[in-house]
Amino acid sequence: MKKLINGHDVLLAESLLGFGAAHADLVRVNLDPRFIVRADAPRPGKVAVVSGGGSGHEPLHGGMVGPGMLDAACPGEVFTSPTPDQIIAAAQAVDGGAGTLLIVKNYSGDVMNFEMAAELLAGEVATVLVNDDVAVEDSLYTTGRRGVAGTVVVEKVVGAAAEAGRSLADCAALGERVNAATGSLGVALTSCTVPAAGTPTLEIAEDEIEFGVGIHGEAGRRREKLRPADAIVGDMVADVLADLAPARGTPAILLVNGFGATPLLELHLVYHTARRLLEDAGVPVVRTLVGNYTTSLDMAGCSLTVTLADDEILALWDAPVRTAALRWGM
Repeated sequence: MKKLINGHDVLLAESLLGFGAAHADLVRVNLDPRFIVRADAPRPGKVAVVSGGGSGHEPLHGGMVGPGMLDAACPGEVFTSPTPDQIIAAAQAVDGGAGTLLIVKNYSGDVMNFEMAAELLAGEVATVLVNDDVAVEDSLYTTGRRGVAGTVVVEKVVGAAAEAGRSLADCAALGERVNAATGSLGVALTSCTVPAAGTPTLEIAEDEIEFGVGIHGEAGRRREKLRPADAIVGDMVADVLADLAPARGTPAILLVNGFGATPLLELHLVYHTARRLLEDAGVPVVRTLVGNYTTSLDMAGCSLTVTLADDEILALWDAPVRTAALRWGM
């Protein structure tokens, strides 16, 4: 294992210090307990949108903190859920008096700890559970489908609604609607290596891929031989469309997400193929995001996320945002 670290036990704290210094105009970082909040928090009268999860998926979630998106994010240790005290402290730091919305990826530890925090928080609290991964129904880490890169879309749309002053109930209902309209599927070319473990999570041969992989390197639908990109992307698009079953002419947001070790040269090739296949299927791609947004440390591979959109979702997607990972309209 070769990594630019001083030790796995200090990796997260040192990374957070660097993130906070690099983006001091956008965020404030707290180390005990660990959370990230937007620099102008709290915002009186605004629903506080809070998310989080294990580290190793950067820029999710800390890179999504800022105007137009998240008010706070709680980073757990690598691939480990944040603790309830982190979540409570983060929510309290951004409480504007209009309630708190928790956006939670469907992993058992995340769900349990966010539920515990929600029970202990004062004021109104609502939760949106993201479970966009169409690859597997249950896994080692979940009951039901996993929450993966579709979380970015949910956070962006809901964050824009909260920024516009919409109520907690409206924001929660919108988040559930976006999640239901979103499907994702990932493919790994190599495994990731968790620093504390020091060895790859999966053993993937040079001529193999993991189809339907999870964002912690957990196994997917099948192990198969490496094929040309068009064939792999074709299966990915087909599986996502089979799950979403869109009516012809339904516009879509397409996110091609890198897992951390795949160059943009390849991600844009994947996007080219995925867009063509979606439009051939009668699903016009009207908004695009290509890059590393929900990573898995040093894994090579990518995921496709398709969100079926309407005028409301598109308007909120287009709304101004200013975070470390997403910036437009500001």
